[in-house]
Amino acid sequence: MEKQDYVLLDGKKTAADIRAEIALEVERMVETGKKRPHLAAILVGHDGGSETYVNNKVKACEACGFRSTLLRFETNITEAELLDEVRKLNEDKEVDGFIVQLPLPHHISEQKVIEAIDYRKDVDGFHPINVGRLAAGLPCFVSATPKGILELLRRYDVRTRSKHVVILGRSNIVGKPLASLMMQRSYGDATVTVCHSHTVNLAEECRRADILVAAIGQPEFVKADMVREGATVVDVGTTRVPDPSRPRGFRLSGDVMFDEVAPKCSYITPVPGGVGPMTIAMLMQNTLAAARNEYYT
Repeated sequence: MEKQDYVLLDGKKTAADIRAEIALEVERMVETGKKRPHLAAILVGHDGGSETYVNNKVKACEACGFRSTLLRFETNITEAELLDEVRKLNEDKEVDGFIVQLPLPHHISEQKVIEAIDYRKDVDGFHPINVGRLAAGLPCFVSATPKGILELLRRYDVRTRSKHVVILGRSNIVGKPLASLMMQRSYGDATVTVCHSHTVNLAEECRRADILVAAIGQPEFVKADMVREGATVVDVGTTRVPDPSRPRGFRLSGDVMFDEVAPKCSYITPVPGGVGPMTIAMLMQNTLAAARNEYYT
């Protein structure tokens, strides 16, 4: 069978374009006397992945012309103390939006912390009010990774309307909100199937997809026999896999076996450099929207 010539969905380049667009808009705001958007982040502990993500977000703030504040705490911070820090950011009129980097230590309830965030500053889009408004098709802060996937597809003119989208994974951060977005007429306008660990005939379901989104956190789970010819494949996975040949002793692996799957695709995202940069770019977009009071006044 002749190999398919695929197009790489370059999230790194697309995210850079978006940051440049935001930076221009921020300068226009400042020139008219408005304040710079201000994003704050809370980081608890020293998890390597979380450190990297937060540092990338700080760099993105600089590129967009935002103010940024990073609040760091040790893992022995109590739940009550962390909730008090969230309260302070809720009340800080200088802060337009903020995030609490997950995961948190086991003695702290992530859900309790998420619900304590003022939904009008919840630029991660995790608060139940934003989740509910998303499901109802109302204006809100949309979770950054699903929003980034839709934006990446849009900028490469990958049609979603009337297509069959299969999502591997039903997490609150990616799978569920992405399914909601893909179904809605104003976003994806697609037919959606959500698969998970108890899905029967999983490979067969995946082969039905015009657009297959892998978001299960299992390295190289999606093989070539799970993908139809000419499909678009979006890989959300970013798992650190031990690799002694790398300077840091690990490499980032996606949920898709790229070398095997790519020749069958029309479009495919790389890992790294695909969905990850788009997630941070959408966080910047949400922060800009918060500064403008676009959703909640």
